[in-house]
Amino acid sequence: MNNRLGWHQLPGQVRSAVEAILGSPVVSADSQSGGYSPGSADRVLTKAGDRFFVKAVGSEPNPDSPGLHRREARVMELLPAHLPVPKLAGVYDDGDWVAVVLADVEGRHPRLSGTELHRVLDAVDLFAAAPLPAAALAALPSLPDEVRSVFDGWKRLRTAPFAGLDPWAAANIAALESLAAGGADALQGDHLVHVDLRADNILLTGDGGAVLVDWPWAARGASWFDALTVLVDARVGDPGCDTEAALRQHRAFAGASTEHIDAVLAALAGYFIDSSRAPAPPGIPTLREFQRAEGEACLSWLRERRGGRPGLGVAVLGSPPAGVR
Repeated sequence: MNNRLGWHQLPGQVRSAVEAILGSPVVSADSQSGGYSPGSADRVLTKAGDRFFVKAVGSEPNPDSPGLHRREARVMELLPAHLPVPKLAGVYDDGDWVAVVLADVEGRHPRLSGTELHRVLDAVDLFAAAPLPAAALAALPSLPDEVRSVFDGWKRLRTAPFAGLDPWAAANIAALESLAAGGADALQGDHLVHVDLRADNILLTGDGGAVLVDWPWAARGASWFDALTVLVDARVGDPGCDTEAALRQHRAFAGASTEHIDAVLAALAGYFIDSSRAPAPPGIPTLREFQRAEGEACLSWLRERRGGRPGLGVAVLGSPPAGVR
C-alpha cells in the first residue's frame, strides 16, 4: 500500500519552508507506510530535538491530492484542543505543493479484533459524544449531503453491469438499490464524524488512549457511522470477525436502528464495488483493490444480516438463481 515520496525527495523549497515552520533543521526522517496518497508522510526529528509529522504532496501525479491536504488543514483548525487528534503546527501552500505539519504521535495501528477492537470503538464513541463549538459544527459539511451522490452505486451497477459482480448481488440488485436509497438520510446528525476511519487512520497510544488521524473528509452526521466503518474494516482483515456481537453490545451503536445499518451497508457496498471497477487514479495504484475489499466486506455482512441472523428481525433478500453460487 506504500506509494509514497520520502522527505528527501520533496522539492528543496518545500523542505526549507517546512523547516521554517519547525524552527529547526530536520536531521532524520522516517517515511510511514499506509494510506493512499502519492505524497510524503514522514516522522521527522529536528536538530533541536523536537519530533513532528510532515505530509506533503504536489499536483503531480494526482491533481486532487493537494486539495485534500488543504481541506485537512482547515478541519484541524476547527477541532477543539481537548480532542485526541494531532495538533496542527503549520501549513505550507505555494499553489502547487501543500505541506501539513502536525505534532508527532507515538503510537501504533490497532488490530481490529478482541480487546483492541473494543478499545477503538470506545475511542470512536468518545469522539462522537464530544461537544463541538457551534461555529465548528456549522463549518463542517453535512454527511448526508457529502455521500448522497456516491451512494447510488447500485444504480450504476444495474445500468452498466460488469461480469465480476457477486451472484447474490446480481440476483438482488434492484432490492439493493432500493435499500441503499435510504443510506444518506440514515446518516443525519450533529456529531463529529471522521468519515474515512479504518485501522491505518487510528493510533493506539501507550497511555491506553487512541488518536484519530487523517481528517480531510470530516463532516457532521450520525454518531455511529465511524464505528460502523471500523467494523467493516475489521471484516476486511478477518471475514469471520463477529461484527454482529460488537453491533449489539457496544454503546457506540445505541442510536443506530437495524434499518439504518442495513441501508448504509448497502449504500457503502454499492459505492465501493462500483468505484473499484474504474481505472486507478494517477499515482494511487492500490486504491481500487482497497475499494473492492471494502465493498465485498460490506456485501458479505449485509447478506448475512438479510439472510435472517437471529434477533435481527429483517426481511430476507432473494437467493441466487438455481445453480448460481
